[in-house]
Amino acid sequence: MQPLITNDAVVLGILLAVLAAIFVTSGSKSKGWRNFYKVVPALLLCYFVPALLRWPLGLISGDTSQLDEMAADYLLPACLVLLCLNIDFKGILNLGPKALIMFLAGTAGVILGGPVAMLTVTKLFPGLIGATPDELWRGLSTIAGSWIGGGANQLAMKNIYQVNDNLFAVVVVVDVIVANIWMGLLLYGASVTKRIDSWLGGDTSAITELRHKLEAYHEKVERIPVVKDLFLMLAVAFGGVAISNLCADAIVPALEQHSATLEAWRLTAFNSHFFWVVVIATTVGMLLSFTKARELEGVGASRWGSIFIYLLVATIGMKMDLGQVFSNLGLFAIGIIWMIIHAGIMIGTAKLIKAPFFFMAVGSQANIGGAASAPIVASAFSPSLASVGVLLAVLGYALGTYGGIICAILMKGVAG
Repeated sequence: MQPLITNDAVVLGILLAVLAAIFVTSGSKSKGWRNFYKVVPALLLCYFVPALLRWPLGLISGDTSQLDEMAADYLLPACLVLLCLNIDFKGILNLGPKALIMFLAGTAGVILGGPVAMLTVTKLFPGLIGATPDELWRGLSTIAGSWIGGGANQLAMKNIYQVNDNLFAVVVVVDVIVANIWMGLLLYGASVTKRIDSWLGGDTSAITELRHKLEAYHEKVERIPVVKDLFLMLAVAFGGVAISNLCADAIVPALEQHSATLEAWRLTAFNSHFFWVVVIATTVGMLLSFTKARELEGVGASRWGSIFIYLLVATIGMKMDLGQVFSNLGLFAIGIIWMIIHAGIMIGTAKLIKAPFFFMAVGSQANIGGAASAPIVASAFSPSLASVGVLLAVLGYALGTYGGIICAILMKGVAG
């Protein structure tokens, strides 16, 4: 359905007005607003209000807007540069191996969740899904590729298993909506992380120490910015965007001559322009953290990075069409059960190894959402932790197609 507003200049104004209203009310001294935001986190509203403006209100839509592409192509790499300026490598190393364990648990949850969810729905509600069993497992294999790796892995699975275009279009909707609902729950969890960590028995001392150390550095270098400072900060941020795109423009064509080898090794993500932009922007930010550019934290580098992330969150929310749930109940039932199994394995693993909720949330989102949203979830705990999400998401790109193939084999076995 065509939205009421299709002019991106107007849509951008609406999104910024929504974000401003959320942060004004969340900072209000009113008892009613304070009580409201104790239950509903501000970041969660930044995500779901644009989704509600799409459905049921029909005011705006991500389908007719290019703002999500603008945010992903420009704001995401810029915020990665700014948020990595203040990185503390020693502190990240002190976080230990639990982050990697939780990431791999998330991968296992996706691989095992697919066949179990498919078997459950097809046996309990055999007439709910129109696709044949053979078409179904092939279509669902693309979700596995997406939820372990990303878009490049998803397209690789589509080509490997020759998924019908019409079925693929529906499966993509299931992928996006279920994954985005899960991200919303993780963002909510970030607002009550102390209670969750208490239940999990997670040791958060290393995370707290890292956050306090970075906050102390921020206070040490903080000063009132002048115009020169802001221009320098923007030059660093978008200079990083320029460098990452320039390098990606050179790397991707150079790798085309090795595309057959990359496909044979199931590393098609290396042919993705977006993959290299994310990796290089993160690398630029990390390298600059060893220079005087790190002092830009004093004029608000991480705050501007957070602003870019909030706008990115709003554009992602605008893409989520909640109304589609009612049109594809069978596939959504599979998607929801699949995600519940993934969540169950994550929670069980976190409880077993006493991992803090931060590792669980970021490890999960690095699988399910990839590099576009893992930093969002990580920065919900602290902007300085965004780089942890990026590093795990890059690992997901490498494992995505392999994990997707294992999951597809299991689902084919279930389909008979």
